[in-house]
Amino acid sequence: MKNARTIVTGSVLGLGLLAGALAVAQQGKDKQPEMQLPPGWTTEDMQACMMAGTPGKQHEQLAKMVGKWNAHNKMWMGPGGQEMASEGTWTVTSIMDGRYVRTDVSGEMPGMGAFSGMGIAGFDNVSQQYVADWIDSHSSGIMRGTGEMSPDGKTMTWRYTYNCPITKKPTVMREILRWTGDNTMTMEMHMTDPKSNKEYKGMEINLTRAK
Repeated sequence: MKNARTIVTGSVLGLGLLAGALAVAQQGKDKQPEMQLPPGWTTEDMQACMMAGTPGKQHEQLAKMVGKWNAHNKMWMGPGGQEMASEGTWTVTSIMDGRYVRTDVSGEMPGMGAFSGMGIAGFDNVSQQYVADWIDSHSSGIMRGTGEMSPDGKTMTWRYTYNCPITKKPTVMREILRWTGDNTMTMEMHMTDPKSNKEYKGMEINLTRAK
């Protein structure tokens, strides 16, 4: 019996040592090799690349939009046009570990039926500009914009460029987003009339955070 106990104990000890050795070997296998700088690069170059991808206070400002919002919309098709009203929702989520926010919009476009849109916004640490792209179910192009924040951090002014379907030329849409409280925002979209080439307010949206 003593010999049997000794054999069992030795077997268990041997298995334990084998498992430990395998674990150490696996850790060594999974360990990533140390990154080598490309020829001519300095540690400052690598630091600049790392800082370019690090979220900062501007990204925190965008994150204030995260949540679900009820949207009350007013729309005008042209200067002096008839006001049209509709309802919708915004769902804003933080993505890529806080580097960007994604906005999903759904609702009705008066006279045109269901509407859905999606935007991605962020802050480019290299250009020191807010940047955004927008797509929706009533277009086939991608609107691209850059934004500026007011000194008090309450108003963001965007300038989006897109191709006008009437003139077939690039045109600009100016968008003004205002934080009016912790749970309220307003947005104005100022379009360029393709006939007169004058700017007019094409949409006004009042947003309230959903409870």
